[in-house]
Amino acid sequence: MGSTGPKPKVLRLGSIDLAQAAWNALGEVAQLVESAATTRAEFIQECKDGKLDGVVAIYRTVGSLSQTGLVDEELVNVLPSSLRYIAHCVRATPRFWFPMSQLQGTMPLPDVNMFLILGALRNFNTGMNALREGKWHGHPAPPLGHGPQRKVLGILGMGGIGRNLKKKAEAFGMKVIYHNRRKLSDEMSAGAKYVSFDELLSTSDVISLNLPLNKNTRHIIGKAEFAKMKDGVVVVNTARGAVMDEAALVDALDSGKVFSAGLDVFEEEPRIHPGLLSNQSVILVPHMGTWTSETFFAKEEWTIENIRMALEVGKLKSPVPEQADL
Repeated sequence: MGSTGPKPKVLRLGSIDLAQAAWNALGEVAQLVESAATTRAEFIQECKDGKLDGVVAIYRTVGSLSQTGLVDEELVNVLPSSLRYIAHCVRATPRFWFPMSQLQGTMPLPDVNMFLILGALRNFNTGMNALREGKWHGHPAPPLGHGPQRKVLGILGMGGIGRNLKKKAEAFGMKVIYHNRRKLSDEMSAGAKYVSFDELLSTSDVISLNLPLNKNTRHIIGKAEFAKMKDGVVVVNTARGAVMDEAALVDALDSGKVFSAGLDVFEEEPRIHPGLLSNQSVILVPHMGTWTSETFFAKEEWTIENIRMALEVGKLKSPVPEQADL
């Protein structure tokens, strides 16, 4: 954008909790505006009344869902014609014409992954619950757990999170294999062995799900896949709940096929399958994989930087992959 003329308008939807200084600094190159709407209907009316005309970019948070609802066709049809960019702190819907940016906040996820792997292997959840009930180890005591040393960790989805997890797992003495849509270069795999999907299922002591959710990965782990796994396998999911059939997992836990599981994500969250809630061998975390002040600050700052780049050079720092060439 040139330095002459009025500053372009940037609309904030949702709150900025930690990176307020970065947002204020954006005011050097943009006119910062807010919506007075508290509901989707009010926001749509604002758009129809022209109150947001001239807005070039939108900063949007998950919290803004209560204000606008989903960015769907109805909303797109009333947004200002001047709008060119939406910058969101999480994954955005790719079907509409304007470029959307993303920040996955992946940095702490491998830590949670490793926490769940260790906790599930050691079967700590059973003892921790018994302790809170004043029963020490419990009566009877829980089954003995397992150490990570020399265990085979199968990573399904060897993206940035999977590769980071590999390093952490190896520090605990685990052997790492992986399956991806395509084999990584030797440099990227860093010694992890590429195997077929079936081989990963049948040879892993621990299986970690680290792949995105799409039409090809929904329920990629189900009844048939559990049947191919080792008896006593440990399953961990920090990806998306629906990559695994939770009902099939409950059955596999009840039968003893799966020794224990560690879950940070769920198919219908915040609703949790009753069979998971009642099973003492399952470690449940309420989708807190990126729940750190450092990550939330980085998300906000990164998203604001996306807008600044869009205004100054006409490109986003991190467009969603489907729109990278727009």
